Amino acid sequence: MLDQLDSGRWELRSREPGAATERLCLPNGRRLIQLRHPGSDCDRFIVQDSPNEVTVQYTCRGRGYGRTHIRRETNRLVQIETQGIAEGLPFDFSAEARRVGDCPG
Repeated sequence: MLDQLDSGRWELRSREPGAATERLCLPNGRRLIQLRHPGSDCDRFIVQDSPNEVTVQYTCRGRGYGRTHIRRETNRLVQIETQGIAEGLPFDFSAEARRVGDCPG
């Protein structure tokens, strides 16, 4: 399902009041799995995979772990819930991600 998401510039709007909007350049939807462990080489285990939803649990040795659930509404709009431990601290993040254009460059 994540490979069907459109590549490009995406905005993540946290459901946390007052939180800043994050912007990402996504080559594919798999980047959304590890939002709090970007670029890390992590072991992943697919808990659930259906046409419009995926849940992935991952472990990044020495950096923490997480569990992410992504629900696709369209190939340009998804709902994300992720939680785990990063840099020794817990995180719990819920957001809407929407493709807003092409990546610069």
